[in-house]
Amino acid sequence: MAATNKFDYPTLLETNNYLRQLSDTTYWLCITRTVQESKLFPMNPYMLLSYLNTFYRLPTQLREIDAATPAEELGDRAREVSLKVDTVNAAWGMPAFYLIGREMLMNWGLLRPGDAVEDVVDVLDFSRRFNLAYHRNDGHLTNKEFGDRSQFLPERQLQVFEADLHGVTPGDRLHSAATKLVAQLSQYAFLAHCECRIGLHNSGPYNFGDNKQMIVRDFFELTEGDYPWLDGIATQLPFTNLTIPIVFQDTNFHLMDDWASFEAEPAYSASNIAAVGMYTSDALTDGYVPVGMENAEQLAETMEQYRDILNQATADLWKRIASWTRDQMIDAGALVYSSVAKDFAHLAGTYRQDDWLQLDDRVQRFKPLMNDEYGRDNLGEMVGLLGFPHQKTSEYSMARTSGLNQNMLTGVPYSVLTDDDVAPTAGSTLSGSSSLPSKAGLWTTSAGRLEIDEYNRRAREFTPGVLQGANRYLDEEWVKFHHGSERADALYKLTQQSSRTLRDRGSGLLRADLPRS
Repeated sequence: MAATNKFDYPTLLETNNYLRQLSDTTYWLCITRTVQESKLFPMNPYMLLSYLNTFYRLPTQLREIDAATPAEELGDRAREVSLKVDTVNAAWGMPAFYLIGREMLMNWGLLRPGDAVEDVVDVLDFSRRFNLAYHRNDGHLTNKEFGDRSQFLPERQLQVFEADLHGVTPGDRLHSAATKLVAQLSQYAFLAHCECRIGLHNSGPYNFGDNKQMIVRDFFELTEGDYPWLDGIATQLPFTNLTIPIVFQDTNFHLMDDWASFEAEPAYSASNIAAVGMYTSDALTDGYVPVGMENAEQLAETMEQYRDILNQATADLWKRIASWTRDQMIDAGALVYSSVAKDFAHLAGTYRQDDWLQLDDRVQRFKPLMNDEYGRDNLGEMVGLLGFPHQKTSEYSMARTSGLNQNMLTGVPYSVLTDDDVAPTAGSTLSGSSSLPSKAGLWTTSAGRLEIDEYNRRAREFTPGVLQGANRYLDEEWVKFHHGSERADALYKLTQQSSRTLRDRGSGLLRADLPRS
């Protein structure tokens, strides 16, 4: 008897094509990029559990989000500002974690490659639509496809950055404040995210002429929000996200990969910083909101103040985490990883704490396996050696990076289009628990500290001006042929409304016309 499917052959072709791109990219990242280890958190066990949690929960979560706000609209939102649905979390991490969880279950014989096919198709369809919209300005699907570049911001935002950033010289007050704050933010964000990179993001580079390039550095979830362990931590910070654009002189950022890590020639050096700024953005902001940007002295003072707050917050958080049991450390790390898509729910106004910050009951049964040795060996075998039997392909094939007949991620067999002996989904009922204390604090937003119901309501009712109505489709190609028109000027003025130097200047500016700080 032929199967009745929600998808057709062309859809499955697209699914497998995208899956193979993710497989090749993820393998390249795993064997070439820096892999950090932790002396505090059992990272390998928590990573494996996170992949399973993502497999069991993500399809249901994304279907609800997609029904409220389609993936491509979420990609448009993420393209305009810095949100935690970014390259490392949503664009790469979300689909990759889901598919790695699938590989684990296939290796254990608990899942066949045709099982959960509807889930696989839906997750990758959502991810693909998000990525195409998120990367709309550079026209690629991933950073890897773009030659390891990440240039999603539009010209109108880049002009505001270039005009408003404050120039620095090595050793002056602002230069020192910025370099110290970035270091403190990096340390704190790693700790707040259980010593992984999920709270950090980098994008760019953007050409600023005269042998200068700008990269944009983002730091997320710095105070009370979704993670219960941040309740009462860094509450003096008025914002939970900070963005620090940095212009470098005589530095070529030749790689910005899908983990949002970078390489430069010469190497990243604070002595080459030429200009800096600071902004915040979240699901409720209409573009980037300047923070302390009135003048260089005000920015330096604000950065120094935030560094002091975060320095104390780091100590406070260390003390809290030091009291945790191993089980709590594993749960926290697994939930950080498996909730990389949670900010989609914030944008759509559908966020529920238990959906995102619990380990599924189906995952809990695997916990006894997860000692450090098993976690290390299983993860290394799966994403490094590609040693699982089912990861082998025909003896004649040669994979993209390794040249070997093995792939990290397994495609969906096309026989599911006619076979009925498959389980189409892993199920839609979410039931779980966590060994961590329950969330008790409020959610820090640009509109103040809110209860989650109020946060959801505001998010559902909000659309940024540049995405309202027909504005959404006025892309860089359109601007190229309509700059100086009334519609183009109106679009640019929306982005310029919070600019210190470009307010109401419109769309007719070239880089040579911008004021220099």
